[in-house]
Amino acid sequence: METDIVDLDGSGLEAGLYIVAGPIGNLGDLTPRAAEVLRLADVIAVEDTRVSARLLRHAGSDRPMVPYHDHSAEGVRARLIERMASESVALLSDAGTPLISDPGYKLVRDARAAGRRITTLPGPSAAIAALTLSGLPTDRFLFMGFLPSKQKARGDALAEIAALRATLVFYESGPRLSESLAAMAEHLGDREAAVSREISKAFEETATGTLSELSARYADAPPKGEIVVIVGPPGEAPPASAEDADAALLEAMERLPVSKAAGEVAKKLGLDRRALYDRALELKA
Repeated sequence: METDIVDLDGSGLEAGLYIVAGPIGNLGDLTPRAAEVLRLADVIAVEDTRVSARLLRHAGSDRPMVPYHDHSAEGVRARLIERMASESVALLSDAGTPLISDPGYKLVRDARAAGRRITTLPGPSAAIAALTLSGLPTDRFLFMGFLPSKQKARGDALAEIAALRATLVFYESGPRLSESLAAMAEHLGDREAAVSREISKAFEETATGTLSELSARYADAPPKGEIVVIVGPPGEAPPASAEDADAALLEAMERLPVSKAAGEVAKKLGLDRRALYDRALELKA
């Protein structure tokens, strides 16, 4: 175990908050350091005591649990913050790294504001694991969590990110999967994508194809288990037409001198500045 998280007298953990990443499926993925913290913490804040009890048994921990989730009263968080002044409090989600589409950020925010010691124990994350399985670009990605369930709100959320040149990461449930994939194809374009489920478990599966192909695959057979959808970035945008350039120049010249208007449009559309300047003079004349 890392010695920097233990009291000098060896009696237990230093007081404060410990953000503990748990397994996303395979209990063997719990790190030795995380298991040690779960055995030594004064109290463990969990989403669901029934789910976490199995992990604590695996870690050999008999420490008391306190439910802490999205619907917890403000007083629960305040009492945990108060306890951190003299006790060690571990934060554990039902699966994976806390705060990633799980409750917890308010606890960390308030603990920091109160001057409490905060330590994170890195470990599994379904979003990162699915990215590594997808075969899609990983140099730039955006985690979106769960999309809204209502059609208009979901469409608005997708439209907001449609032009972003990055791989997109979503969490989804089995019953909503086909419909969500179809909505992504409609609002993002029929991009390459991957659907990963049951990561690190016995029936782990990653299916790849276009969004429309994957939507059809799961239309009559909604999968079970935790699901991550990875959507590739958009393809290269088509080059701007002469009409696009003229329209952009005319709009820019309403606000700027010819030279600056040409520079702005050149940067925006990726066109030659000198040619745009000459064309702007023609339009102005």
